[in-house]
Amino acid sequence: MSANAPRLLILGAHPDDAEFHAGGIASIYRAMGREVKMVSVTDGGAGHHTRGSTELVRLRRDEAAAAGRVIGAVYETWHFPDGALQASLEVRHHIIQEIRQFKPDLVLTHRPNDYHPDHRAVGQCVQDASYLVKVPLIVPNVPALQKDPVVAYMPDLFTKPQRMQPEMILNIAEHIDTIVSMLACHASQVFEWLAYEQGILETLPADQAGRAAWLKAWYTNTIRPRVSHFRDEVARAFGDAGQALEFIEAFEISEYAHKPDEALLKQLFPHCRATQG
Repeated sequence: MSANAPRLLILGAHPDDAEFHAGGIASIYRAMGREVKMVSVTDGGAGHHTRGSTELVRLRRDEAAAAGRVIGAVYETWHFPDGALQASLEVRHHIIQEIRQFKPDLVLTHRPNDYHPDHRAVGQCVQDASYLVKVPLIVPNVPALQKDPVVAYMPDLFTKPQRMQPEMILNIAEHIDTIVSMLACHASQVFEWLAYEQGILETLPADQAGRAAWLKAWYTNTIRPRVSHFRDEVARAFGDAGQALEFIEAFEISEYAHKPDEALLKQLFPHCRATQG
């Protein structure tokens, strides 16, 4: 734990991954005055049906920065190509450098098994970087850390080769509107690309209020299955009260980084409930 308040670094593959998967805990950190940095490892330049990649990269960088400003967080978009990310030494070294420079106490990222190859690449590179952030001769231009941060995986519903096993669960019901406001900043994605993918581009509401309502309905419907998917863990964490939960974030602690004790988990995951102990 750093001498100051815990710092949170979210390493996602694309602009909007951080808030979609961990917008609730990011909002809590900022409400507590804690530092939060969100990173998109790729440039976001592949996710559109009409815009060219050069235009899209610039646009998505601006959208991500705006999303960060909703909660007062830094949101950075890196240069690696969207849809073509590899778990390379270059990506790993960028992540090592970022962790050393930002000095987070908690890093959130994707699991190494996920539907999207970019997500898998980021998860693998974070896993590979977890120990090496302490090795001085690796990326020697940035001083090595004395202790690596805690790394945890953001929620997903995939079961092969292994289902996620969350250890901390957060009720995000009161943070839904903030998360939706962050997602709405990614207009090229949610109101253009997503609407195109779902075949509703022509019928999407034109006014801001109508679009916000549609986005909230889409987001809540998309994440609602988390409760049933993690039914046993929710029951252990919340008891009978878990039956009333609608919207959660769930986090699994990576075994490849710092091993937190119960006291540290409570500091790093405020308002969360543990699924064990």
